[in-house]
Amino acid sequence: MPAFGTLAIGREPTNPRILRLTLNRPERLNAISEGMPAEIRAAVAWAEADETTHVVVLDGAGRSFCAGYDLVDFGSGRTAHPCQQEAYPFDAMDDYAAMKGYTEDFMALWRCRKPTIAMVHGHAVAGGSDIALCCDLLVMAEDAKIGYMPTRVWGCPTTAMWTYRLGPARAKQLMFTGDLIDGCTAADWGLANLAVPAADLEAETLKLAARIAGVPRSHLAMHKLVVNQALLTMGLEQTQMFATLFDGVTRHNPEGLWFRRFAQASGFKAAVEWRDSGRPIPEGDDARARIAELEAQLGLRQASGPAGKG
Repeated sequence: MPAFGTLAIGREPTNPRILRLTLNRPERLNAISEGMPAEIRAAVAWAEADETTHVVVLDGAGRSFCAGYDLVDFGSGRTAHPCQQEAYPFDAMDDYAAMKGYTEDFMALWRCRKPTIAMVHGHAVAGGSDIALCCDLLVMAEDAKIGYMPTRVWGCPTTAMWTYRLGPARAKQLMFTGDLIDGCTAADWGLANLAVPAADLEAETLKLAARIAGVPRSHLAMHKLVVNQALLTMGLEQTQMFATLFDGVTRHNPEGLWFRRFAQASGFKAAVEWRDSGRPIPEGDDARARIAELEAQLGLRQASGPAGKG
């Protein structure tokens, strides 16, 4: 078995055809660190090449599946977001190249010829929802939460899986509001395959995985390719290109830069509370004026170019 810094990997003791991948940063609610996307991709590549493995179950250690990108440092500190260019002007293609790399890493779960199942407890939010929705199947605890809150400001889901998994009306509802839904709602809407009591989550997920694991690997690969091809024909790759570009825009337009500067000045928790409260988010000239005030307060007046523009 390979060794990873952000993941644990091992066979399910009761069925060696089931490979368990566990996001393993429980002290940070398995938030996505800079190295985690590449490790997910490497682990999936290993599983795909392993002849014993028929199905992969992805879960999270500790209290949650994944709390999204680790933004305590990247959001509120002086450290740049992995793709956030503090220098003026913003280079959209540099940002796109970096974020598209993360998207492709997560999509390894979707492209893998072997079925992948996300087993979600606690939260699968923001970038954590990207990881969960790149898996073929989703099993959630009834009280687990999934959603992409940064659609309110400073984010666009780069994998663009919401429309393909939910349909346009439900996807628009979640993208316009940034709301979270629980496992029961996710199952009712068709996003999750199953929603079960938290105490039964592992047993029910492994029951499903074991049922799949009895199928020959070649058959599983063919069936997965057929379904995936339908989504590709619908334009999934092109949609992801737009989504990844737009994610960069959301972090560099006046609204996104205001959110980052407010997080740096007042703490990421305060910025998230504003974002999620439903309060109007500063935009346009109002955002630019607030950016200028915050940058002066932070001693960053020249960091983002004339008039605080990002």
